[in-house]
Amino acid sequence: MPPGTAAGSDPLHVSLLAIPEAAVSTLTGVFDVMNAFSIVPPDAGVPRTPPFAVEIVGLSAGPLELASGVPITVQRSVAAIEATDIVIVPSVVIGPEGWRKGRYPELVAWLEAMHRRGALLCSACSGVFLLAETGLFDGMPATVHFGYARLFQAAFPDVPVFPERVLVIAGRREELITSGASMTWHDLVLYLIARHAGATAAQTVARYFALQWHQDGLAPYIVFEGRRDHGDSAVAAAQDWIAGHFAVANPLVEMARRAGLPERTFKRRFASATGLSPIAYVQRLRVEEAKRRLERTEAPIDEISWQVGYEEPAFFRRLFRRLTGLPPGAYRRRFRMPDFARAASGA
Repeated sequence: MPPGTAAGSDPLHVSLLAIPEAAVSTLTGVFDVMNAFSIVPPDAGVPRTPPFAVEIVGLSAGPLELASGVPITVQRSVAAIEATDIVIVPSVVIGPEGWRKGRYPELVAWLEAMHRRGALLCSACSGVFLLAETGLFDGMPATVHFGYARLFQAAFPDVPVFPERVLVIAGRREELITSGASMTWHDLVLYLIARHAGATAAQTVARYFALQWHQDGLAPYIVFEGRRDHGDSAVAAAQDWIAGHFAVANPLVEMARRAGLPERTFKRRFASATGLSPIAYVQRLRVEEAKRRLERTEAPIDEISWQVGYEEPAFFRRLFRRLTGLPPGAYRRRFRMPDFARAASGA
């Protein structure tokens, strides 16, 4: 029997940590779903008593305005919480300047103390920025919203980060849990329910709220943006040209010529500057354009393959699946605008 479901057992205490940078949608979504066992229809295998007691906690009790300007109420100060079973840091909104360390030393110290006393430390999306300040994630794999991956790597170079992964569970006790982009808080909450209340309970909650497991990972959602902050002007010139000419035959030869470099030297400098070989870079540009055409047009897949630079549709399909995690047809079904929305927009 999963922990917390035995007759007469106390619910697990969940501390949902609120800070001014928190996103209201994630915080309230997690709060509602984990507190919903009293309204979820009864089903075999679903605890009759709530398995979780969820509190919104923070530096001080009382009103707190979140990143969007929406006020919420912090129910209890962390100073009053000596032990908790699960801590969840929701998504935080981070500006272009990145995450400023050291703003919340009391919270970081409290997180470290809760971990020593056995708590699971969880983050939704970008909440891992605060958790990483504890140092507990150094050397441990984690995930974060792919839009914040470079900022996170710059701020916490000792934490291996995998933004294409939905959920990463690490630590000797599997106590360090991070979820990826935005709505993967669904996966985090369903995982915690499955872990502590059983798979049937998680399935029941998922059906009731129409929550989704992101079973294909996050690679299909990631928009490729080549690195441009490297300072190599020759490589930058090649990137500028290839952005509009990725479908040409033999792109490597022309890129090297426009960079004014021998091909071998160009390959080395390009890989050093961007983190990708020139051919891998071109492949990602081509697949990114194919994604747009699959989403926005009705063109056949073989025609799209030719339009982005591949004469062999079979090779294109294999490459597309390798880079996105989905075959082109499945990608189109997943991401194309639904008919009702197309009709409403006049598309």
